[in-house]
Amino acid sequence: MAVHVVQSGETLWAISRRYGVSFSEIMALNGLPSTNSLTPGLALYIPRTQSPYRVYRIQPGDTLWKIAVQYNTTADRINEANPTVDLNSLVIGQKINIPTTAKLEMATLVFIAPYVQQAAIEQVYELAGQMTYIAVAAYSFTEAGYAFVQLDDRELVATSNQLGVRPLLMIRNQLNGEFDAELAGRVLGNPQLRKNLVTSLLNLVRERGYKGVSIDFEFIPPPRRNDFLLFLRELKNALGSLILHVNVHAKTEDIPTNPIIGAYDYQGISNAADIVAVMTIDYGYPGGPPDPISPAWWVEQVIVYALTQIRPEKLQIAMALYGYDKIVPDNTTIARSVLSAQNIALANWRPIQFDERALSPVFQYRQNDQEHVVWFEDIRSYIEKYRLIDMYGLMGSTYWQLSLPAPQNWAFVKERINVLKSYE
Repeated sequence: MAVHVVQSGETLWAISRRYGVSFSEIMALNGLPSTNSLTPGLALYIPRTQSPYRVYRIQPGDTLWKIAVQYNTTADRINEANPTVDLNSLVIGQKINIPTTAKLEMATLVFIAPYVQQAAIEQVYELAGQMTYIAVAAYSFTEAGYAFVQLDDRELVATSNQLGVRPLLMIRNQLNGEFDAELAGRVLGNPQLRKNLVTSLLNLVRERGYKGVSIDFEFIPPPRRNDFLLFLRELKNALGSLILHVNVHAKTEDIPTNPIIGAYDYQGISNAADIVAVMTIDYGYPGGPPDPISPAWWVEQVIVYALTQIRPEKLQIAMALYGYDKIVPDNTTIARSVLSAQNIALANWRPIQFDERALSPVFQYRQNDQEHVVWFEDIRSYIEKYRLIDMYGLMGSTYWQLSLPAPQNWAFVKERINVLKSYE
């Protein structure tokens, strides 16, 4: 198994001997600050061990033989992996475990805000093999609809192209660092301003060497729902063969009047765009009560609904490379990388719990007479998201964002997933 959950009294030396993996490698792949940095409940990624089963959903016309051939395994091995399932009577939608060496194939997109361009470039060099696309969050637009650059990106775009990672120009409806509903509503609702935005985006894409555009317009006023679709169609027509990638808030039903999700017509957006990324993150949101960032049960509900509107080969789900440290009871929120969250538990010798419904880790600690509750992601919760991608046949995942250290995730992707470098 690729994951070892630390038990009380265990040492890194003993874990190293058990798996035949050096403790220095275990430390590096899990971001451990020292050989003594263990706490009960800590999940460690262990390389070169048996992969977790892949999960498959029975489709119409499936037979056990057909599934075995598809995964380069045998019917006997599948039977052994599913001792409580009658595989002679397959039911459509049923989930079964598949023991196989065949890797999940998927496309990834990593967001980056290049506040320090050289640091971003170094991260791209390090993780280029795990990226299909990189979306550079460095653009917004004016009230007259003209896109403009906020952060220096030229060298980053050139490096990405050189390394075979397709850069996308990511544009957001932001003013003073915050999403602005009125800005989106004003530009989307005016045909001339939409034209200004399309034209300026196309010019920037061509000038700076991007392979397409990633749209992240949030809190669009619901009355602009159809105008947003018009904008996407106009932009895709201008882009031609270049990629149009659209990020949308997660939902499990369509509520056209809702101020957060109402403007997103999933089906219409899917028809206009090449890729639709559903933001399956921030279920537990800043300022809200302590909740998991991306509980597996909710992510699956979002996927099930999204697939009624979006073809799976166009659909990505989002993964968080961060967690939220909340001071209770007022829920003051501190955003932390998953590595920082993990290492706070280690520094405070706090046991990590794993919520069996959310399939997410959580711990508590006390500092300056204040109680903190920290929900974050670890190798176990990432594996569960990859299983959902695999099981539902999705295009892949997005990650917010590259500057947030998540060594477990990237080690797993490098070893266990075939990241497609070209996805058409």
